[in-house]
Amino acid sequence: MEFLVKTIEFPQSLDHEATEQFYQQADAAIAAGADVVLVDFDAVEFISSPGLMALVVVFKRVREAERKLFICSINEQVKMLLELTGMDQVFEVVDRPSEVSNIPGSFAVAP
Repeated sequence: MEFLVKTIEFPQSLDHEATEQFYQQADAAIAAGADVVLVDFDAVEFISSPGLMALVVVFKRVREAERKLFICSINEQVKMLLELTGMDQVFEVVDRPSEVSNIPGSFAVAP
């Protein structure tokens, strides 16, 4: 099954301008017909509360568009934050971008 994956690099530093750019990239991926939005955390060393909120907002937008969102390349600090906030139960995390295509049945969107 062919599916379209659009990758967004989460900014290293999340100020107001970067947040707006992140939202715009997510909206553009959805508008382009992406089946999967992949948020790459490779450059991120730390995620703040506003950063986590931005990720939640994008997750909601992707879900409302009946698409899937994955995050990848998270470090231990980001992993710990997701676990402490319970967000590790919400977001689907893969180690590397290439792993998205190896998840069978992962693209069925739950109602």
